[in-house]
Amino acid sequence: MNKEERFIYVSKELQKLYPKTPIPLDHDSIYTLLVAVLLSAQCTDIRVNQVTPALFSLADNPFDMALVDIDEIREIIKPCGLSPKKSRAISELSKILCKDYEGKVPESFEALEALPGVGHKTASVVMSQGFNHPAFPVDTHIHRLAQRWRLSKGKNVTQTEKDLKKGFPIEDWNKLHLQIIFYGREFCTARGCDGRVCKICSVVNKGRKSPIVTNKA
Repeated sequence: MNKEERFIYVSKELQKLYPKTPIPLDHDSIYTLLVAVLLSAQCTDIRVNQVTPALFSLADNPFDMALVDIDEIREIIKPCGLSPKKSRAISELSKILCKDYEGKVPESFEALEALPGVGHKTASVVMSQGFNHPAFPVDTHIHRLAQRWRLSKGKNVTQTEKDLKKGFPIEDWNKLHLQIIFYGREFCTARGCDGRVCKICSVVNKGRKSPIVTNKA
């Protein structure tokens, strides 16, 4: 199976398993999605979804959030980790949205990535899941699976993102990045598979004797 065939096979298998791709982070606006994605850094989606109801009951828009004391934000989001940094970013970006964007989340990578606490991956999630623009957010899990499936030899998430965008049709990017995450959580976990165990790994690496050692993101 050559690389092009691997891309096609992976896409077809993921579509069979996950024809629907609900957004894992609970939100009811692009602003609350942005905050939830920011909180998800080095934290599980489950934990974020446990924390955000209290935060969003306090403030679910940038105008209200900008008035909340940072210490109060930090106390609520503490279970998500990195609370000093994340609370400061939430407060500061909310003030910027009020001042520069009339309280609306900007619809561009450049503007999003200029906001405090918003990197390329967070911006990509908001652009794809919030605004439905083609994007391929790559986290450490997608990076790991892309290497196990021999879709990328990228030494970092930036190169892996480029390789996946090149191999998959642009119209499938938004769906595929979620499908890969779902598959990784269910069948191809960091410790549960070494590139030979799960169905996709066993097919794309047929006959492989040794484990696949992936580059850390």
